Amino acid sequence: MKQCIRGILQSNIKLDYEIIVVDNNSGDGCLEMVREYFLDDKTNAATAATLGREGKPGIKTAASEKNGGFASGNNLGIKKAEGKYIMIINPDIAVTEGVVEKLYNFLETAAAAGIVGPKLINPDGSTQFSCRRYPSYLIPIYRRTFLGRLPFARRQLDNFLMMEQDHQKNMKVDWLFGACLFIKKNFLDKVGFFDERFFMYFEDLDLCRRFWEKGYEVWYLADAEMVHYHQRLSAGSNLFFSIFSKATRIHIMSGIKYFAKYLGARLPGQR
Repeated sequence: MKQCIRGILQSNIKLDYEIIVVDNNSGDGCLEMVREYFLDDKTNAATAATLGREGKPGIKTAASEKNGGFASGNNLGIKKAEGKYIMIINPDIAVTEGVVEKLYNFLETAAAAGIVGPKLINPDGSTQFSCRRYPSYLIPIYRRTFLGRLPFARRQLDNFLMMEQDHQKNMKVDWLFGACLFIKKNFLDKVGFFDERFFMYFEDLDLCRRFWEKGYEVWYLADAEMVHYHQRLSAGSNLFFSIFSKATRIHIMSGIKYFAKYLGARLPGQR
């Protein structure tokens, strides 16, 4: 968290903005850390000036009484936001100079676009496949069992991951990872915030799908690049072994809720 905030401040963002840190009842003292390192009497004036909010704290904090998951925590932060745009960002994202301005300028000029996400790269510089097509209910099974090694399943997985696309080019996509999303707030108000029935996973897919249902485009912006120190908490070598992981069980439950929510519905978007 500390490094993420420092990265934002050091990226010299040439926009007026605020940082909202949400503690989802983590018990790790993150808000105390924020107050100590960024909001005490010695640093507050410098932080405020950096954020273009002279005389006011540049960082807000919000604490949840319970851990309601990714969707609930982000909704809490969104409700406190005052800006024209909302940027959802995980603490394992490293913001680089100029990237926020690129995301901002894109939405300023793309009237139909509602969500844009940057190209996420690994620390070694390789590209993460952070934009994907809508999954069928078989995709999670293929990804977690030996069936994924079969040729017909491999073709479906490659299609889901958009492997045939050039991820060095900007493009409209079905959905983006929720690790970093830049969103028009007035569109978000019309679509609705994150669906809190998803504790973790599928809430980003669900939000992007609802944007497409309203006719608002979702874009992957390869011109904007951020480093993502990503760890797949739900990853496992095999469904039958990884089922013992709490993260995997949450992922499976979210998948069941997602497919139940859209049972029989036609897929929207730019397909």
